[in-house]
Amino acid sequence: MTPASDPRAEAVARCAAPGGDREEAAAAVRRLLVADGHCPPEEADAAAADLVGLARHYGNRPFTPLEEVRRELGLDRGGFGRLLELFARLPELRSAVLAGPAGKYWSNTLLPLEERGVLDAALAGKPAFPHIVGLYPGPTCMFRCHFCVRVTGARYPHSALGNGNAALASVIDEMPTDNPHALYVSGGLEPLTNPGLGDLISRAAGRGFSMTLYTNSFALTEKALAGESGLWDLGAIRTSLYGLTDEEYEATTGKRNAFRRVDANLRRFQRMRAEREAPVRLGLNHIVLPGRAERLLDVVDFIAELNAVAPERPVDFLNLREDYSGRPDGALSVQERAELRRILLEFEEKVRRVTPTLAVDYGYALHALKSGADAQLVRIRPETMRPAAHPQAAVQVDVLGDVYLYREAGFPGLPGADRYIAGRVGPGSSLSGVVERFVNERVHVAPRPGDEYFMDGFDQVVAARLNQLEADVDAGWREGRGFLR
Repeated sequence: MTPASDPRAEAVARCAAPGGDREEAAAAVRRLLVADGHCPPEEADAAAADLVGLARHYGNRPFTPLEEVRRELGLDRGGFGRLLELFARLPELRSAVLAGPAGKYWSNTLLPLEERGVLDAALAGKPAFPHIVGLYPGPTCMFRCHFCVRVTGARYPHSALGNGNAALASVIDEMPTDNPHALYVSGGLEPLTNPGLGDLISRAAGRGFSMTLYTNSFALTEKALAGESGLWDLGAIRTSLYGLTDEEYEATTGKRNAFRRVDANLRRFQRMRAEREAPVRLGLNHIVLPGRAERLLDVVDFIAELNAVAPERPVDFLNLREDYSGRPDGALSVQERAELRRILLEFEEKVRRVTPTLAVDYGYALHALKSGADAQLVRIRPETMRPAAHPQAAVQVDVLGDVYLYREAGFPGLPGADRYIAGRVGPGSSLSGVVERFVNERVHVAPRPGDEYFMDGFDQVVAARLNQLEADVDAGWREGRGFLR
């Protein structure tokens, strides 16, 4: 019998997943402990049950401080320390955590940041060049999306573009080149409204960066693609999809006839990248809203239509996210959760059948819900925000050169957002210098009610992780802090 077909191995692999057999998994772990000499037989039963309990907990709730879990298991500090050591010796259990409903938190964000020492630097209050840098070059936006925090009509002056693009170029020039995905282009406001965007992208590509452009694609016209040749140097274009009809787009963005234009632009882009044999990837971002989950099935049909324009270059990826922010604590009712899971499974089957080459990223919450677990996003409140933020992990630089600590703060005129500007890049002021001054001078921003909305999902996850790590260190668990490393 091969390991892949061994039911005992399968029981361990699925122990953190909904429906996993806890007793069968514990029996399999007990055999591993005894066979490999990790634990005396008389202690193996209790240890195996607790190890499976750890895997189940952190496969579903990755941000729990260790001391809280120790109390739940009823272990003294010595016994819990030995349990953590045993867990580290069994890679099968680590794999089970990563395969659990919360696995995307671990694999997509937490462990990559751990690997590069980003979280250690943030915890220690040591300056480090930001792991990820967002460039926000857009001076304005043609949409007025109802969910956007932008101040209506606010824009950057056209006169700021010259010096602003020079500041963004200087950021590109000082970026370390050990991570080709460390730079992305977004907003803030719509990046394609900056006529110098192509030059910035080519500059970054020349240094080895494969940047993703986050855009609404309203301005991704044939003229732009012909005139801004640097757009073809992108690693990917990720288009926010606000509906599938003009009426849906207008209800969300306030712009008439917007969908037909975005649709035409994407079809043209499909043809042009096929003709050019351009390596730039094309993807869509779609937010699942309450009461509109069934629309997911129509999104598959839309992607299939884009694929038909250039069958040899189908759409590469789809990022799905959910927005149930209007629900108490972001929680879905039992009925909503069951209905959304049913639709997600139907959607997944339709993707396999209709758009088989499409890579779908379900994000943190939808991945958990699809696997059958309760889906709730991490939620940071003002009282759990970190006054020193986390510039070692990420910052955003707008067209004025202002360096923002959080991704949803980079909008002109947004009340309170200027408190989250770490400094300004410009003549005599580099990005590394801005971050170093902010960290070394121990600048703290006192959070106010509503400030949590300056944080996007990534910011919330990083803050939650740092809070967890700090709690572990304060409780004396420095060596095991964060559980998985």
